[in-house]
Amino acid sequence: KLPLESIQVVLEELRKNGNLEWLDKNKTSFLIMWRRPEEWGKLIYQWVLKNGLTNSVFTLYELVSGDDTENEEFHGLDEAMLLRALQALQQEHKAEIITLDDGRGVKFF
Repeated sequence: KLPLESIQVVLEELRKNGNLEWLDKNKTSFLIMWRRPEEWGKLIYQWVLKNGLTNSVFTLYELVSGDDTENEEFHGLDEAMLLRALQALQQEHKAEIITLDDGRGVKFF
């Protein structure tokens, strides 16, 4: 068992490294991330490049649940984290999140 002060130090260090995000202003609830969204985005984009899929459009479902990504680390990734990863790629002008008839998708550049 750690004293509360020590726990706060650990949590703050995780936040500084980008692996923790506070979910409320009182800092009582948080999300711990194995990988930062930017790291997930990099893995996804490496898969896109490796498979020659630039200028391709995918549904979010295809990316995390499709047969083509079954052996990839991002397969099964939570949709909220997937969106964060794709937003990071969008900021780098490597992808664009789009709205499709049946949900959301992404186009890679």
